[in-house]
Amino acid sequence: MRSGPAAGHHGFLHEAGFYAGDEEFLALVLPFLRDGVAAGEPAVSLFGPHNQSLVRDALGTGSGVVFIDGGRHYLRPAVAIRRHRDMLARYVAEGATQIRIAGDVPHPGSGVPWEWWARYEAVANEVYDEFPMYGLCPYDTRTAAPEVLEDVRRTHTHLVTADGARAGSPDYRQPRDFLAHAARPWADPLEALPPAVELIDPSLVRARNAVEALQPIAALDVEELQGLVLGVTEAVTNAVRHGRAPVRLRAWAERGRMLVTVGDRGPGPADPAAGLIAAEGPGGLGLWLTYQLCAYVSLRHGPEGFTIRLIAENPAP
Repeated sequence: MRSGPAAGHHGFLHEAGFYAGDEEFLALVLPFLRDGVAAGEPAVSLFGPHNQSLVRDALGTGSGVVFIDGGRHYLRPAVAIRRHRDMLARYVAEGATQIRIAGDVPHPGSGVPWEWWARYEAVANEVYDEFPMYGLCPYDTRTAAPEVLEDVRRTHTHLVTADGARAGSPDYRQPRDFLAHAARPWADPLEALPPAVELIDPSLVRARNAVEALQPIAALDVEELQGLVLGVTEAVTNAVRHGRAPVRLRAWAERGRMLVTVGDRGPGPADPAAGLIAAEGPGGLGLWLTYQLCAYVSLRHGPEGFTIRLIAENPAP
């Protein structure tokens, strides 16, 4: 049996909470986790360092809550989905009838581009729905931009406030509808500059060589460079096989970062969730692997065709 607000609910209950200080944060999270432990359910705290410390200190030792480093777990959306699903499947195999997970999803207020995390919050409603998961995503209204909070209301079925008041989100949109129409376009400041490299219909070898030639400028960690090269290989391959010529590759570099766009005149993937989950069909698995390997990936559909943006950057110290 499921407990609390999720009682009688089948599948994933996706709840967002808003707070404006440490006390309000704890007022949201602590009852959520404590009630789960009291009901004998797995209760997982998946926060970054500051919020995780708040929860640990408030609960004390022996609380029964499972603590997981949110920074590593929420490294990239496709990585988070894979890790979430593995964890949920393990708990269900052990007999869990509900799993509570509270975590803070990255956004620009924490220094991370929002576009692919907005897509994550939308597609989560589908990819976790086969599990009895009750998820709480707290957002700090002091750091989350208004457009982020607007998207949060569109991608979460339920909302909760620090005083415990709960309601369905009147702005909620079905995942495919949000992904197809509501996801916000985003551009990196580097793209306002002339590209260091611009190639038309490059071969795979030429595309890889062009990326590697910018390494003296970017000085990327070896793993980041390798991931980007593999991602570019997949992007060019998909553009040639499934897109429409010409294929255009552009690349920019600065210390610690490299950005590559690959575009063609075709419509791009038909599935708006492409890349976030491993999918069958043309290019589906390759795009998913790209999401695992690159620091940031975004997809752009427009009158000029389809463009994929790949970013590699060295991890922050």
